[in-house]
Amino acid sequence: MGRWAPRKLSGSPGCCPTLGAALRIGLLTSWLSHRGGGVPEALRPLARNLEAQGIGVAVFGLADPSERTLQDGWGKASIKTATPLAPRAFGYAPALVGLLERSGLDLIHVHGLWMYSSLASVCWSRRCRRPRIISPHGMLDSWAVQHSAWRKRVASALYERAHLRGAACLHALSEAELRAFRGAGLRNPVCVIPNAIDLPGDRPSSAPAWADRIGGRKVLLFLGRLHPKKGLVNLVRACARVQRHPAAQDWALVIAGWDQGGHERELRNLVEELSLERVVFFVGPQFHEAKAGSYALAEAFVLPSFSEGLPMAVLEAWSHGVPVLMTEACNLPEGMAAGAALQIEPHVAGIAQGLSELFAMSDAERAKMGARALRLAAERFSSPSIAAQMKDVYEWVGGLRAPPSTVRLD
Repeated sequence: MGRWAPRKLSGSPGCCPTLGAALRIGLLTSWLSHRGGGVPEALRPLARNLEAQGIGVAVFGLADPSERTLQDGWGKASIKTATPLAPRAFGYAPALVGLLERSGLDLIHVHGLWMYSSLASVCWSRRCRRPRIISPHGMLDSWAVQHSAWRKRVASALYERAHLRGAACLHALSEAELRAFRGAGLRNPVCVIPNAIDLPGDRPSSAPAWADRIGGRKVLLFLGRLHPKKGLVNLVRACARVQRHPAAQDWALVIAGWDQGGHERELRNLVEELSLERVVFFVGPQFHEAKAGSYALAEAFVLPSFSEGLPMAVLEAWSHGVPVLMTEACNLPEGMAAGAALQIEPHVAGIAQGLSELFAMSDAERAKMGARALRLAAERFSSPSIAAQMKDVYEWVGGLRAPPSTVRLD
């Protein structure tokens, strides 16, 4: 494959405008509800801050008929949704292509893989002769590819391989994800830019509805999808293993999130089997003020995942000054280097060791760790800085500037 060179494109008549000084970007993903996992959470601060820096932004995705599409927090970006038809698991929404074509976009930035949004991206690029950037969000790492492997092999053969190879630029959230791209045989230019996070500042947070249930104990919080890749089965088993620790009775594990594929029932059955009903609490999905209140009440956050892109939940925890326990698969080595996180292995013994280390820390030690977490979020992942880096990439892909320092051409 030859190296792609940015150039100004005129587009087909009636489809897209000629590239000029001010770009109009389409952010395309699958679900804009909680079904999209952390991707909509990553897109909101990006969209808001791109608009603030003079980039026109339109957001495209699927309307979730089972709940209100998450409309809040997008700033001035326009939100355009299409209702999926059967098969809904694929996100089949042919109206997406027309929405893209009528929006006068200079380029699109696709977030996520393996869904109909990839096909919509290919159709738009071919008809409008405009470039696309793709952010797989960890969906090309080995664990993710092996999960539902047969379906992904079919998707790769039919459209996803061509979708990826035809991208003007791939977006890696970390150096580990860049290596995954190259390991998959992709030789496109790659920009390496992490997800962005807004700092909550001094905004007061209300106590979440579940606060009274934990009896004043310290909260170890998990917040996210209840999915096997998150490693929650091993986390619950590790909790059982450390109950003899002298400080264990001072802590409660709060699992906040939405069920996917019946995994919550599996976890609840395990908690009952291990007699951990007074240790582990399921509190359901937490959005907006409830989410902020959950982080504000947490003494620590845990993410024992087998596979991640770059988890927004960890960035959110850091932005609230909460120290984190996480696996190497979270792709945030900065956390360990800065003393804002403890690295744990994803198996039961590794998680139990991390829990024991956390329980042994004094309140002052955890507070210092939380202060380092907040400083790291502000210095490395702040929304205005990350949006400015993405703006540079968009302008390069649009032929308006030389490649920025975040872009790897080799």
